[in-house]
Amino acid sequence: MDLVVSVYAATENFPKTEVYGLTSQIRRCAASIPANIAEGQGRRLFGEFLQFLGNARGSLLELDTHLEIAQRLCMLSEEVHSALMGQLIEVRKLLNGLMRSIKAA
Repeated sequence: MDLVVSVYAATENFPKTEVYGLTSQIRRCAASIPANIAEGQGRRLFGEFLQFLGNARGSLLELDTHLEIAQRLCMLSEEVHSALMGQLIEVRKLLNGLMRSIKAA
């Protein structure tokens, strides 16, 4: 959830021409990460939970790509990009660890 809040703050000053483009894409994939985790946790079977965790990981990788694009287009400063990437890496580690734990159960 902290990553989502950080993404929303970082995209607040993106160009208005991107409101339906990159801004929307970045925000949607960021919000999709915890939403997929929550939805998967509500499922009855571990396999279903793993499927939703996989979806969350896909959204995380999509976010990684979009943040790189935004940084290359000079919409994100190197400092903001680096801070977001630090959070993204932490979420990826937690998500991968949760997936390993469920697979081992």
